[in-house]
Amino acid sequence: MVSVPSFSPLSSLRGSGRTPSQSGQRFIPVPTAQAIVDCAVYVDGKRLPGRFTHKAALARAREQPNGFVWVGLHDPDETQMEDIAATFGLHQLATDDALQRHQRPKLERYDDSLLLVLRTVSYVPHEMNSVSEIVETGEIIVFTGPDFVVAVRHGEHSGLAEVRKALEEDPEQLALGPGAVLHAIADRIVDSYIDVAQSVENDIDEMEEEIFTPRSKVTVESIYQLKREVVELRRAVNPLAAPLEQLSRKTDLPVPKEVRRYLRDVAEHHAAVAERINDFDEALSALISAALARIGVQQNTDMRKISAWVAIAAVPTMIAGIYGMNFDHMPELHQVWGYPMVWVLILAICTGLFFTFRRNKWL
Repeated sequence: MVSVPSFSPLSSLRGSGRTPSQSGQRFIPVPTAQAIVDCAVYVDGKRLPGRFTHKAALARAREQPNGFVWVGLHDPDETQMEDIAATFGLHQLATDDALQRHQRPKLERYDDSLLLVLRTVSYVPHEMNSVSEIVETGEIIVFTGPDFVVAVRHGEHSGLAEVRKALEEDPEQLALGPGAVLHAIADRIVDSYIDVAQSVENDIDEMEEEIFTPRSKVTVESIYQLKREVVELRRAVNPLAAPLEQLSRKTDLPVPKEVRRYLRDVAEHHAAVAERINDFDEALSALISAALARIGVQQNTDMRKISAWVAIAAVPTMIAGIYGMNFDHMPELHQVWGYPMVWVLILAICTGLFFTFRRNKWL
């Protein structure tokens, strides 16, 4: 039995930046069951009836020749993970990885158990021209052993309830053991990559159409925002290639041969979506260049219009400046028709300049 400390350095004030000793608050341990989403025992691909604690489930699974336990956790704290680690014999380094957020996808082996870290992604609906979050990320850490699967999920999306339900409806696949669960989770995550990539591609296509539409309202800031989200998506997706390659190719890993065949298919789907995301980056770079060129053209057009109006306004300014000089002997200064003639001259020159600029498409 693992002793639970009275004070924890982080878990009681998660996100506050203070320790219990600094705040004067006493840490109250939360039972591990509060973090467990589902816990089930499977024998020959079928779920045993009843509800189990994680310890009772593991004991029951080890009583069966082909049994294993699948435990799902959501955002466990340090003491809860220590309890899970003590029950399933997880390595301390692996336990530390389960508590850390924003990790790169990776695969590590500890004796006869595996640790697979996957990044989850979710598409956030948004306005086309708004600068807002588009891709939301999280993590799933999967521990597999000869008779257990422990899935730790961080984030509010990418739940595994549908994965569990689909596997329970396919006992033949589930009978392959923990490796089948590992494949199902990886397959579900890669499928979500494909869905998010399709949504982002639709955004890019719509933005491309807007940019090349006259008088559209697409801003460079919104393109930069989408490009930043694509970079985050690429960082979540691309590093998973190496772990999937190891799982599908290495024969010394504790993964059944039949499961490796399925994992090869997942690796192929992942390679396709990773290549697709790389194309997004190139497409957005081209859109940024097009947007900047469009801004440059618009600025040149505006400058020509301003220059044309300045030239027209310079005519009356120049003539008024000339006749504003205080000389006695100036042409038409003392003539009755002098003032009207000057206005006729100003209007004639300005009208001529206006139609000249209009013909040259400066106005």
